[in-house]
Amino acid sequence: MTTCLPDTFAKSRFARLLAIAFGILLVQSAAAASPGTTVVVAAGDSGPASKAWADYACDGFDDHLEIQQALVALPAGGTVVLSGGTFNCSGSIIPPAGTTLRGNGPEATTLSFSRNGTLNVSSEYVTLDGFRVAGAGYTDLSTDTMPDLTRWLGVITVYASHATLHNITGTADASIQAVFLLLHDPNVYAPVLEDVELVNCRVVDPGTYGFLHNAWGSENTTLKNIRYENCAAINCGRDAAFNAWVTGFDFAELNGIEGLRVTDCLAEGCLESGFHFEWDPDKRDCVFVNCSSRNNGHKPFPDDYLVGDPGLFGAGFYLPGGEVSLVNCRAEENSAFGFFISNPAGMLLYNCTESGTGRSGGLAPKPAAYCILQTERTARDPSIVMEHCRSLDTNGWGFFACGAENLLVRDFTMTNPAGVGRFGALLGCPPTELPANSTITVGIANSTIDLTASGNRPQTLLYVVENWNVVYSGRIYSDAPRPILLEGTRAGDVDLEGLEVLPVDAMVPVLRGNGYV
Repeated sequence: MTTCLPDTFAKSRFARLLAIAFGILLVQSAAAASPGTTVVVAAGDSGPASKAWADYACDGFDDHLEIQQALVALPAGGTVVLSGGTFNCSGSIIPPAGTTLRGNGPEATTLSFSRNGTLNVSSEYVTLDGFRVAGAGYTDLSTDTMPDLTRWLGVITVYASHATLHNITGTADASIQAVFLLLHDPNVYAPVLEDVELVNCRVVDPGTYGFLHNAWGSENTTLKNIRYENCAAINCGRDAAFNAWVTGFDFAELNGIEGLRVTDCLAEGCLESGFHFEWDPDKRDCVFVNCSSRNNGHKPFPDDYLVGDPGLFGAGFYLPGGEVSLVNCRAEENSAFGFFISNPAGMLLYNCTESGTGRSGGLAPKPAAYCILQTERTARDPSIVMEHCRSLDTNGWGFFACGAENLLVRDFTMTNPAGVGRFGALLGCPPTELPANSTITVGIANSTIDLTASGNRPQTLLYVVENWNVVYSGRIYSDAPRPILLEGTRAGDVDLEGLEVLPVDAMVPVLRGNGYV
């Protein structure tokens, strides 16, 4: 017996099934556009398999257009994955907020920018990961009504907060200011630029700055909570340079900096300093741990060079003022200074090592392993703490301090300095070495210095000049006829009772007891 359903019932049942099917399609569509969505873009020179799986396939021309289309199509939380190969970008890429741009690693995926193209992070919570960038041929395209500032940007420019940059290698020619630039520009992103993380990022052989911080405008110009881990700047500006001041890392150009953390980073072979701050900006709570700076400072020295001349940096670490701490850091074979410090206001150097200063890029006229200069009085006491630091086989002064006050130096070791002008260390300064515009009239004041010094290369290991209220302790191992020389110091101004002078042979049992021989 066949039962026939009423026509109205059949229609209603069909409607319900249609609604269910349509609902499933809506759920699938929502899932496809939900956070976590991945869109694949294939390079023009990638293989057939990559292109077959890709959502967008580039042709090797204006590839930034396909990449930008893929990024714009993403919801917040989505990822654009770039295949292996080279993407030729003659314009800029601007990831939207909350998106990720990821390659197959810097050895496999390259973004090659030309015609003023850059990668701009101008929205918050953007992640860049796993590719190489290269930029070349930037030109000034300004008109009478529209300035073009592209040359003053970076191949990668971070304007907005909460950015993450991992596993990126970069380079550029000398036509753009930096490879990685963190820039406060109120016309792009008005709030404070903060919470930016760079991990495993490297710059190799650029004609410009490796990593640069800067700020335009007059408000919110202090960058905050910036973190570098295992990053490197190699040969920045060494063969060609954007300008005469190219450094590996410049953390404070026109911007203030607060809450900087730099860990396990390397600067090597750069035109000027390896790790650098400019003089005027405020620096607060800046900490370096396990960082190395070597063979930096390849700019020629001026004929009328004075120690601390602001026209030349040449330092492994160039630290003009502020609250900066260095822990377990190393400076090797830099041209002018291992560690240059001026007007310290709460600095710390702990377990730092210098060696071979004065041989990079030609022999420096007056190299100094550790240089502390003050051009103005300070209320901080101590102004700087140096503890367990070493100078080994430097080609100039092992320690140079001029106009300094409120120093606290503990367990400083200076071994075999070549010295400058017969002196292994200059503690205080004669008038010929006073820094420009100095308001200090004494060499060292109100300080405590504990050290061990050894070597016979200079005639005098310690030249103590113009000291006031300074206590010295430790040991001097030297066979020189005058291991210590005091000048310009009144009786009672210097306490040397705790400083013992011994022949070099007496040092051997000490070294053997410490396991060095």
